[in-house]
Amino acid sequence: MAQSSPVAPATGRLTEITADDIAALGVGTAIFGTGGGGAVYTAQITVENALRTHGPVPLVAVDELGPDDVVILMSGIGAPTVGIEMLSATGQIHALLAEAERLLGRSVTTLMAAEIGGSNGVQPIGWAARLGLKVLDADGMGRAFPNAAMVAMNVAGVPCEWAVQSDVVGNISVMKTIDLSWLERHARALTVASGSICIGAHYPMTAETVKGAVIEGTVSAAIRVGHALMGSSDPVAAISAELDARVLLTGKISDLDRRTVGGFVRGSVTITGTGADRGRLQRLEVQNENLLVLEDGEVLVSVPDLITIIDAETGHAITTEMLRFGQRVAVLAWACDPIWRTPRGLELAGPSAFGYDLPYVPFEGAHR
Repeated sequence: MAQSSPVAPATGRLTEITADDIAALGVGTAIFGTGGGGAVYTAQITVENALRTHGPVPLVAVDELGPDDVVILMSGIGAPTVGIEMLSATGQIHALLAEAERLLGRSVTTLMAAEIGGSNGVQPIGWAARLGLKVLDADGMGRAFPNAAMVAMNVAGVPCEWAVQSDVVGNISVMKTIDLSWLERHARALTVASGSICIGAHYPMTAETVKGAVIEGTVSAAIRVGHALMGSSDPVAAISAELDARVLLTGKISDLDRRTVGGFVRGSVTITGTGADRGRLQRLEVQNENLLVLEDGEVLVSVPDLITIIDAETGHAITTEMLRFGQRVAVLAWACDPIWRTPRGLELAGPSAFGYDLPYVPFEGAHR
């Protein structure tokens, strides 16, 4: 039987992550992935193995960071469809960290996930175990987004001085761009040249600069969501309650248009309602992540609010690359972190940021 991980007595907060937590974390990050972030299964296996080999990883809150701490984001970048088949190379993260520390001139103490969604929310735990680092109970998105500029630190105005990227054959690239939009262009081009999957490290921050610039508590939140799903006889209802989410439609996938273009998965998914939803039809627009839900010409939900396709019986999220014709699914939606509803947040990650000439209408979840 899995052992409960240690919690802080005063707050009940999770203080370390063990191999026994990774199944729940994987389930939760897949839900937060909104279709993207990469399939979690391979990441889950490698991270569990890393924790069993190297021991538990300390999980620290933002207010627990000290003056000597340095936080850096580490994540995969590329097309999730490719990430299923192309695994990282031995030593890839060590070379990446060494270059980052050379640029910093000091040691990194703490890793943070760029996004809590999908495999990018799981893999940093294994990387931290192998590198002997702590993990920050926070991330840069509170979900998954397909663009490097779509991070909370950019909303908060914290600059990113450089980024380092590595591929499976050993190439290391250092990028010093004028802003994160240019970083996205350069990083994506390098990723495509490297087979459409790489690992990157960027956004070094201190205990001071991280405050108010990240979305806190998301690692432990993902674990809670995973436990809610795994421990319930009605998993769809359980995760809906945990997230204050709403099921928009239950049905089957009746059409799927999916292609990998320029390092992204793009396309649309059509779901035909079944049971109580018979006669209804919804289309989801996809760019790595699920961006819009449309029904009868009306936008029901849009980014930056969260949209996840889940198995109608098990409640497990189905990532973009794993969608198949005929799957029985439910469409789940819930409200994003408030930082994304600010003018700057909507500029970076609202519908217009993805090329849609549509106003953002806040989605109020289960209470709507």
